[in-house]
Amino acid sequence: MSEIRHRRGEGDGNDKVETAGESDHVDSEEEKVLEEKYVDELAKNLPQGTDKTPEILDSALSGLSSRWRNWVIRGIFTWLMIGAFCLLIYGGPLALMITVLCVQVKCFEEIINIGYAVYRVHGLPWFRSLSWYFLLTSNYFFYGENLIDYFGVVINRTDYLHFLVTYHRFISFSLYCVGFVWFVLSLVKRYYMRQFSLFAWTHVALLIVVTQSYLIIQNIFEGLIWFIVPVSMIICNDVMAYVFGFFFGKTPLIKLSPKKTWEGFIGGGVSTVIFGLVLSYLMAQYPYLVCPIEYSESLGRMTMDCEPSTLFRLHEYTPPQFLQPLMKAFGREKFTMYPFMIHSLALSIFSSVIGPFGGFFASGFKRAFKIKDFGDVIPGHGGIMDRFDCQFLMATFVNVYITSFIRTATPQKLLQQVYNLKPEQQLQLFYALKESLENRNILNLVP
Repeated sequence: MSEIRHRRGEGDGNDKVETAGESDHVDSEEEKVLEEKYVDELAKNLPQGTDKTPEILDSALSGLSSRWRNWVIRGIFTWLMIGAFCLLIYGGPLALMITVLCVQVKCFEEIINIGYAVYRVHGLPWFRSLSWYFLLTSNYFFYGENLIDYFGVVINRTDYLHFLVTYHRFISFSLYCVGFVWFVLSLVKRYYMRQFSLFAWTHVALLIVVTQSYLIIQNIFEGLIWFIVPVSMIICNDVMAYVFGFFFGKTPLIKLSPKKTWEGFIGGGVSTVIFGLVLSYLMAQYPYLVCPIEYSESLGRMTMDCEPSTLFRLHEYTPPQFLQPLMKAFGREKFTMYPFMIHSLALSIFSSVIGPFGGFFASGFKRAFKIKDFGDVIPGHGGIMDRFDCQFLMATFVNVYITSFIRTATPQKLLQQVYNLKPEQQLQLFYALKESLENRNILNLVP
């Protein structure tokens, strides 16, 4: 290196270009060696949840083989998580939304902690602070959008909040620009590529975690059933794929996750379809679970009281021609079911076929850093991100599905848009609506 420095100060321009290239090559080789050493060190230092077990449970299971020991530990904490999920459902929408926010923050932390370890190797400034700043900014934007959608009518009537509603997106963009400028000012010569990689790392984490949690909360507002059924399907698929794979698995499914087998994939998929139909039939009977969550101006609070839509009312169907002999064998020509069960079938197929690829994606990410888990919060399972990798992908599908096939405009959302019009435009809309109602004999005018 001293020779290179000496040569840079001597000779003509060609020498300088050549030696600069040699120096860059040496630097890049040094960085590659350093990064490889770091990844190996990272694998040793990051917490591994599947290896962490409470001491009492560890001693109680000491006589079992590692295979069965892992089975028992995963089983115990799976049932504990299912119990906690049921308690949250009992707690209602607010408890679920707070939990989604907490899960989002924890998942983001687990992803960023890996990037933070990279940042520490090179001594780059502000990476962690910038990451959390972008998280707060993103949440301000997305959760603000939710509040405006569902509570805009009330917020607009509060003078000091009207400004925040009207210019919400401009404020959000301004906050993002502050972080953007902050990042540019923090750039350090020689580590530009590394810093831009970490900048992209943060934004991918935001895309995966924050955007999906925003969609989950939107699903909750459409009715708890749109949250509970998809989440339960992913849980069922994960559990049953593990059970079928544990007892019958022989054929490897994908190299990214060597323990996954075709037997587990198929067994989990069939179980999920059956489970989804049964669960949907049971839950569609309760208005508390199927009614959209809306803000009632008369009550001054959120309410879930409604007349269930046609999706959640029993309908009579004639089976396809090839199933009619089977139906006649049971003495019936038609059958009754909730239309929601047809949509549930689409959700269960997605959760069985595409949902697991969220887990495969996470497995590839962990393999890149030679780690088993994102964290050690849940013994036998790993970190929070290890449990929610498939849930985020499912949440996006459910939201897209609702938007494409289910959702219709509501008076509350239309009123929010009307309040944003100018006074003369509001009057124009009023008279047009009044005329339309009169022409259809819906509005009876009092002389």
